[in-house]
Order: sequence, then structure tokens, then C-alpha cells
Amino acid sequence: MKQGKVLIAGVVLALAAALGYGIWQSRDRGLPEGLIQANGRLEGDSVLVAAKYPGRLETVKVHEGDMVSSGQLLATLTSDEVSARLRAARATLAAAHAQQQRAAAAASQADKDAARFADLLARGSVDRMHAEQMQLAAVSARTQNQQATEQIRQAEAVVAEASAVLQELQLKAPSGGMVSNRLREPGEMLAAGGAVVEIIDLNHLYLKVYVPENQIGKIRLGLQAQITTDAFPQHPFAATVSHIAARAEFTPKEVQTPDERVKLVYAVKLTLASNPDLRLTPGLPADAVIRWKPGVAWQAPRW
Repeated sequence: MKQGKVLIAGVVLALAAALGYGIWQSRDRGLPEGLIQANGRLEGDSVLVAAKYPGRLETVKVHEGDMVSSGQLLATLTSDEVSARLRAARATLAAAHAQQQRAAAAASQADKDAARFADLLARGSVDRMHAEQMQLAAVSARTQNQQATEQIRQAEAVVAEASAVLQELQLKAPSGGMVSNRLREPGEMLAAGGAVVEIIDLNHLYLKVYVPENQIGKIRLGLQAQITTDAFPQHPFAATVSHIAARAEFTPKEVQTPDERVKLVYAVKLTLASNPDLRLTPGLPADAVIRWKPGVAWQAPRW
């Protein structure tokens, strides 16, 4: 009986100690009123660089992790069909120019003949019918010259269109950033819209965190936040709350704290004000502190 009492007393003491430690640990991890901590991974808005027209991928000039600038050539495609269309269009344009030159010469000569016959008619050397026929011939020649000129414009439009398609086979970066994915390799056939690389703009990163539903009422758009990473623990990065989800969800598995995964949470997007020297990259785990009460001093997250 005595041993049983001792055992029960020991269990009670152990439970009390564990409870006391839990309360102390919870108090140690907690932040003062006015601050909310959360964690997640850095993300960025991505852009897929895709082929506008079908073709065979000839070269891919970048790899994952490469930094690119706006307008930089990333990949090239080839298309025998487009090349043949361009050659045919240029040949048609050359023929149109030759035809227009002949039509212009004929129109010039017809105008001279009409003017000469008009002068002869005034002198009484020719009858009116012949003079009018020469005037009609001049009008017809001028019309043919105009038609030949219009054919040149049409041929130029076809050449411009084929050239534009050929130019679109040169895939260039729409903006600066980092290549996050290389999706295709040289030699592959691409359909229209086939993506080749994915680019993330490192100047516009954000951290997606999850706030418990019992705290989401404190969060509003425009609140200030500070983001820290393991790589730069002493250098917090300024951010603002830019989006708050309208519906709650169960905490995603990627949230690091296991006891938080079973709670209903709201996704909150924290947009970084800047990324000095592009030190931060997508995929980095990061901690955030959101200040919802003005005047509260910033503190580092406590997990």
C-alpha cells in the first residue's frame, strides 16, 4: 500500500512538472499582445515562356537557377513550314515589284500618248475618237499601275507576317528574374503554347502563411510584417499583408509545427517590400511576425 502511494505521488509530481514545463514553454514561445507569428515558404509570381507557334526546339540557352534579364534570348525553335512560307512570300514580293515597274512605265507612256493626241486634236490633225481612245488607254494604264502597287503592299504584308512568325520562334524573357524550371530539351517538337522555361521575378516575392481562425480577426490588409530566414536570422525583411483568404482550411502539411496542422486556418499573403541584392529566393522556409496593434515593439519569432 505504501509503495502504491509513493507511485501515485511520483506520477502526480511528474505530471505537475510536465504541465509546468509546458506552460513555461508556451509562455516562452508566445509573443506579446499585438504580434502574431507564422511560418511558410517564400514564393513568387511565375511566368511561363511558351511557344506561340509550333516548331522544333533547336536550342535552350538557360538552366535552372540562371538569372535572366528582360528581352534576353532563352530558346530558339525552327519551322521548315514557316521558312518556306517566307521564301515564297519574298519571291511573290519581288515579282510584284517587277510587275509594278512595267505597269508604271506603261502608264507613263500612255499619259504621254494621250497628251500628244490631245494636242493633235486641238490642231485638227486627228479626229476626236482617236484622241478619246488614247485618253481611255491612259486611264486604264494608270489603273493597272495602281493595282500593281496594291499587289506590292499585299505581298509586303505576307512577308511581314511570315517574318513575324519566324521572329516569334525566338523565345525571349518577358521580364527579368530567375529560371525556376527548364521544361523542355532541344530536339523536342512543341505545339502552340508549349512552355519551355519558367521564370520567377525575384523583385516580387511573397510569403504565404496560415493564421488560426481565432486570430484571423486581428489581421487586415496593409498591416506591417517582418520576415526572417535561417540564412539571414539577424536581418528581418519588411513586408505587408496583401491578401487574406475568404475561407478557412485545414492547415497544410508543409506547416512546420505539427500541433498546428489540425487547426482551421486562413491563408495570408505577405508581400516583401524589397529583395536587396536578390538574396531571397523562392522555396526558402521563413518565419513571419505580423503586427496588428500599433506601437508594439518588434520581436523575433519564438517556436
